[in-house]
Amino acid sequence: MFTGIITAIGVVAAIDPIGEGRDMRLAIDTPEGWLEGAEIGASIACSGCCLTVVTLEDDRFTVEVSAESLSKTTLGTWKVGSRINLERALKMGDEMGGHVVSGHVDGMAEVLSETPENGSTRWMFQLPDGLARYVAPKGSITVDGVSLTVNEVDGASFGVNVIPHTTAVTTLGELAPGRRVNIEIDMLARYVARLREFNS
Repeated sequence: MFTGIITAIGVVAAIDPIGEGRDMRLAIDTPEGWLEGAEIGASIACSGCCLTVVTLEDDRFTVEVSAESLSKTTLGTWKVGSRINLERALKMGDEMGGHVVSGHVDGMAEVLSETPENGSTRWMFQLPDGLARYVAPKGSITVDGVSLTVNEVDGASFGVNVIPHTTAVTTLGELAPGRRVNIEIDMLARYVARLREFNS
């Protein structure tokens, strides 16, 4: 489990196919010391995608990604040099600063617009079919692994405000209209919607 509070920005260092299939092995460089205490088999959220560490070096780890994940997330668009948001998995006793995040991406949204607003930036996104019903004003949502509060919802589009600090310590400042981002809806919203289906 994660919180959506990004603790580092990593850089994709290598991308290699696995065998003759379409699965890939990714090597990701991290800031010095960020991997201290990490072990093989650990879970790390990479721009919102929970991935398992298969090898570790001082400041580099590798993960293996299935063709399914590559097709359903932005991982399939990453290149050597791509910057990604990183978060280590929660440990018992860690501060819960964002919201409960599983690292299981529900889909990709498209960036619609960027508007400066009172010192922050208002980003608008277009959700894929089927996800809009889980998103509500003042609810939580994860965008490329970042926990954000939904400010507005208009049909299948939603807006969030991103403060300068978040822009500085995540990759959200690199977004632009037309770009796709990984979306994870609020876990509570998913279960509430499921219960309503059973009770209707």
